[in-house]
Amino acid sequence: MEYQARISLDAMGGDHGPQVVVAAAVAAYREYPALRQILVGDQDAIRAEFAKHRVSEDERLAVRHASEVVGMDESPSKALRNKKDSSMRVAINLVKDGLADAVVSSGNTGALMATARFVLKTIPGIDRPAIISAMPTIRGRTYMLDLGANAECTPEQLYQFAVMGAVMSESVDNIADPRVALLNIGEEEVKGVDTIRSAAQLLQHSNLNYVGFVEGNRVFSGDTDVVVCDGFSGNVALKSSEGLATMMAHFIRAEFKRNWLTRAAGLIAYPVLKAIGRRLDPRLYNGASLVGLQGIVIKSHGGADALAFGNAIRIAVVEVEKAVPQKIGRLVASALTEQQVGEG
Repeated sequence: MEYQARISLDAMGGDHGPQVVVAAAVAAYREYPALRQILVGDQDAIRAEFAKHRVSEDERLAVRHASEVVGMDESPSKALRNKKDSSMRVAINLVKDGLADAVVSSGNTGALMATARFVLKTIPGIDRPAIISAMPTIRGRTYMLDLGANAECTPEQLYQFAVMGAVMSESVDNIADPRVALLNIGEEEVKGVDTIRSAAQLLQHSNLNYVGFVEGNRVFSGDTDVVVCDGFSGNVALKSSEGLATMMAHFIRAEFKRNWLTRAAGLIAYPVLKAIGRRLDPRLYNGASLVGLQGIVIKSHGGADALAFGNAIRIAVVEVEKAVPQKIGRLVASALTEQQVGEG
């Protein structure tokens, strides 16, 4: 059989470990007949979960034993140095060794980034990997990066993020000539720190469809396909939006429960509220890519359930099919060539 993708899964990562990972893997096993998955971790724990789902290990649902686990609060440097047989490290090694095309993990983000960068290396021309994820907007969704890997960035690194974000938007969402914007405190050219203004100059002279600065209140407008920022700003924006969504859901529930009249109104509005909930369900956006590496690495939320982890697997499959790292490599090489010609 010719496999559509081979995905290694860190079965021990996250808050729930094999219970969630196996459930998601079994669902993907049934949904994608040409998908091969390798679950890495404590083989006895993984096979016990297999039994609960009434599936058996085979070439499409394999198990690779790993004797160690990286803790969610463990130091990335210690995990890299001391946990060479962790489920995370072994799963990443499978990609390096050509036995898997991508890895998905809900584990410690810092350890995942450090280990993946050490094992897989960055694409030539990329200084640092970035964390990118899709965010819902009024007109669909936009990709935002960096979401926390690099607190401080140079203009050149922000430009590299823009290249990688454009490749993701074009490859995964089939958007031709995606609109790229820089997150800033205003839309005017004079606004922002020197780093952002210098990055804007680089983007204005590139082949990307750069549309200028975007303020935080316009990230969800649907006016852009890619929003570029440093990891500090991106992580604050991400966590703020998650907190706002939680607060709004709390207020809506509280108001509908206030008295018998609002409860009746809630019953009438239930189909609409349910539809809105489906559109904004964070589980459907779970799965952030560590772009810029010579391999596909997907970070699932630590508290992800089976549906959310399954979406991370789906993202990995799409990135394998679209050959995202190879496309990034070609575009970066082309940009570097253009830059050298311009300097010449």
